[in-house]
Amino acid sequence: MDRPTVLRQALHSFRKDGIVSVPGVYAGFLDNIPFGLVVAKALTIRSGQTHVQRYLKPLLDKILENKIDPSEIISHRLTLAEAPAGYEKFQKKED
Repeated sequence: MDRPTVLRQALHSFRKDGIVSVPGVYAGFLDNIPFGLVVAKALTIRSGQTHVQRYLKPLLDKILENKIDPSEIISHRLTLAEAPAGYEKFQKKED
């Protein structure tokens, strides 16, 4: 859970006065974050949990209306019984 690599890369790559957005659910502790970059570049950091309940129904409606094709981002299909193994593969970055 404690993987600050992407956040560090983002802080290094953002332009001055940029906005760093961290949406979703993030759990863990972040060490070795170059916070001096945030100050030196006058970056704004925004965060918050993803608004799943707000967007779930409209997105599902668009899928049912064939306006969005989610198959482009689906890499695996698993049964519910296979979910624990799927989470383990994801965590270990095996596939």
